[in-house]
Amino acid sequence: MTHSTIPTVVLVHGAFADAAAWSGVITELQQQGIPVLAPPNPLRGLAADAAYIASVTSQIDGPVILAGHSYGGAVITVAGAAPNVVGLVYVAAYVPDQGESLADLQGRFPEPALASNLRQSAYPGEDGSGAAEFTIAREAFPQVFAADLPEETTRVLAVAQRPLAAAAFTEPASTAAWRTKPAWAVIADADQAINPDVQRFGAARAGAGGVEVAGASHAVAVSRPKEVADVLGEAFRAVTA
Repeated sequence: MTHSTIPTVVLVHGAFADAAAWSGVITELQQQGIPVLAPPNPLRGLAADAAYIASVTSQIDGPVILAGHSYGGAVITVAGAAPNVVGLVYVAAYVPDQGESLADLQGRFPEPALASNLRQSAYPGEDGSGAAEFTIAREAFPQVFAADLPEETTRVLAVAQRPLAAAAFTEPASTAAWRTKPAWAVIADADQAINPDVQRFGAARAGAGGVEVAGASHAVAVSRPKEVADVLGEAFRAVTA
């Protein structure tokens, strides 16, 4: 068997984080001998971010399983249309349908604590004018994003946030790869950033087997890497078989 026939798991981080959030999951997958890659997600807008992840995917020799955390779930929903993507794994994630934005999806359910704890700033847009982006208020970050992690860890994560462009909240998904490709889901049932019912709804609609992680915060990939890696391993074995 060559690497051209073995799936690579590509881990796509979400807002207010970076690829280091997958560190524990990467270690677990490497111990299982599963090829893995965790590229940066630009966090500048759904179409642009999905195009970037699709470009990474297209350069991998062989099939790919895309895994997305949080906003990364929307990104893999669009980027997953790439021909060599054979599976999708949603981790405490948004799972939009074609034509649906994050705001549309979240609007069906009660707002999470995240909504009242976002802080707006500006960055230079493509035309040089100011564009809006958001982070989580540092004092609220531990409870909203990572309540099941030690305080010393959340203090670091709070100041290392990567902002999400405001446009990403309202930009509709141009396609929904889960309509034609198998999907799996990890649901964080104590999530204060994405209502767990949003996660359950998306997983059910996509036909994804939703594995609930009891007491898990939005940072489930950091706090519970083995449970996340177990679902990724299940997806890997399913598409390999």
